Amino acid sequence: MKIRVLVAIVFAWLLSGCVGTPDASGWHSSQKSEFQNILAKDKYMSICNQQALYNKVRTSNDSRLMTKLLVAYTDNLANGCFVNAEGFNAYRQKVSASDIQMKLRAGQSIEKILKPYVPEYRQFNALIAQYHAQKRAGASAELLHKIRVNIERVKLMKPGLGKTYALVNIPEFKVRIIENDKTAVEMKVVVGKRGHETPIFSENLKYITLNPTWNVPDSIARNEIIPKTLRNPGYLKSHRLVIRKDYSLDSPAQSFNPSLARQYVGGKGPVPFKFIEIPSNRNALGRVKFIFPNHHSVYMHDTPAKSLFKRKTRAFSHGCVRLEKPKYMLEYISKHYTAHDYADVMEKYNSMKTHYLKIVKPLPVHTAYLTTYVDDNGQLLSFGDIYGYDKSHKLNF
Repeated sequence: MKIRVLVAIVFAWLLSGCVGTPDASGWHSSQKSEFQNILAKDKYMSICNQQALYNKVRTSNDSRLMTKLLVAYTDNLANGCFVNAEGFNAYRQKVSASDIQMKLRAGQSIEKILKPYVPEYRQFNALIAQYHAQKRAGASAELLHKIRVNIERVKLMKPGLGKTYALVNIPEFKVRIIENDKTAVEMKVVVGKRGHETPIFSENLKYITLNPTWNVPDSIARNEIIPKTLRNPGYLKSHRLVIRKDYSLDSPAQSFNPSLARQYVGGKGPVPFKFIEIPSNRNALGRVKFIFPNHHSVYMHDTPAKSLFKRKTRAFSHGCVRLEKPKYMLEYISKHYTAHDYADVMEKYNSMKTHYLKIVKPLPVHTAYLTTYVDDNGQLLSFGDIYGYDKSHKLNF
């Protein structure tokens, strides 16, 4: 048994290409050559703020310095090269120097050590390839910087969510469903306006609501609904709004009391009565919404304001994502990601009553801020910096 184990270890050692004794820092000569080749091309664009250290490693081949650079390179790959990343809920990854040294001594290749931290999303390699292609073509420093900023943003996306997902690209005003790295669904969206920016995060789609009610957030109740109702007592009826004790149509009905409501105009904190818009074609959420639970209370939904999709710049919401073709999205997701027959889904849809459809197959939803994007044809697309993040996100070089 011991002989078999020994043979297996030796065989693995030979496969790794690390024949011979490692030096005092755990490096094999083949690992050093491999790392120098990665650095020479900056394959993963992660030298970043370590240029001075790289220059020393390149000329000296010093093992201790090389270990220090490998740890720094891995951390830059895992967690990006921004001094700050305003507006991003960065998914930081832990990079352990001792773990990296252990893998070096075990004879793992540098590519294998780096692999857990390389973003899976097609945009990472596609944007790196575009950066080099544009640089060779003599592109402006402005465009190269813009591509580079977006490479760093891809590094900050939540790791480990695969090659199938929904991607809301905020500055492009589009959502795509990507299946196996190919676009299966694409449509325009409306995103949050300045001051109500759509946040950048990732969560799994959990369910679909057909014929939703709109539970008016307290902030909107304070700043919009109550002031408008105080000016126009018929506002609630004309906008299909009812008042309840809590966010349930089955909870006790409340009447609008102007003297009580007036004290909740503006400010912060909970309002002790809730406004609910009942299901209808004119509901603010339209006829369907797609829920990926998150602490931002952001989701994708239908909208009666179809004219907004004719505009080039579509930043009008309070943060949620409005869909150009919600019925098509419903058809695609219900057929591919629920256990419901589509005829049954449409029967529920046409009932004008609220129904819920559970998602039975994983579909991560990413909201992203990519001002450059490489489409399925390999074309580099560029978009406006609607939230000013291209200016505020400083690179740590």
